[in-house]
Amino acid sequence: MSRFAGLRSPLAAYTVPFFVFMGGLILTSALRATGSEVFWLKHPEYWLYPLQTVLCAAALVFYWSQYDFAKRGGLLVATLAGVVVLGIWIAPQAVLGFPAREDGFDPTVFGEGTALYWMTVVARFARLVVIVPLVEEIFWRGFLMRFLVREDFDKARIGEFQWKAFLLVAVFFMLVHSMADWPAAFLCGLAYNFVAVKTGSLSACVVAHALTNLGLGLYIMATRQWGFW
Repeated sequence: MSRFAGLRSPLAAYTVPFFVFMGGLILTSALRATGSEVFWLKHPEYWLYPLQTVLCAAALVFYWSQYDFAKRGGLLVATLAGVVVLGIWIAPQAVLGFPAREDGFDPTVFGEGTALYWMTVVARFARLVVIVPLVEEIFWRGFLMRFLVREDFDKARIGEFQWKAFLLVAVFFMLVHSMADWPAAFLCGLAYNFVAVKTGSLSACVVAHALTNLGLGLYIMATRQWGFW
């Protein structure tokens, strides 16, 4: 029993899925950096992202009973935040005339309308709308924002407010995104932090993040700006 105590700890539950997710991103970048012209090494996201999705889903299922989703509500705040953040992400191209972001995870490389195309799209939306909101909100608002308030984070409330924690989480959230997305990511972090403080609900944070990502995914499919993936 003691051999698995650390693996079953609240700390592991709130951090392991995130580090599995980040490991997938790091491996993707490392394979791209090899300079190989082999398609699956030059574009590892086409197979690594689905694998990342499966592994993160398995970690979430394994730890599910330890997450603090007990408090519901805050749906209106979550919805408004999700829509506002979506607007922040797409405003540079949709409103301000910035260059379109066309270079990225393009499912049409497999032939538009083919079975592999649709499998890729479905897998990408599963990652974008389900896995990313759960993994990131469990880590950023469920763990780190509370850990920066008190070291025994599981004794802190979801959304317990402290300026240092509020701002640092937004900064760290920004830094794990690409530099092109830093302004939007910082504002996004502030918005989701606000949802946590206002509602005290991790569920509301997940809903806000999922709505943003769903809208972004639909925008990507409509405009073919694959760089937003």
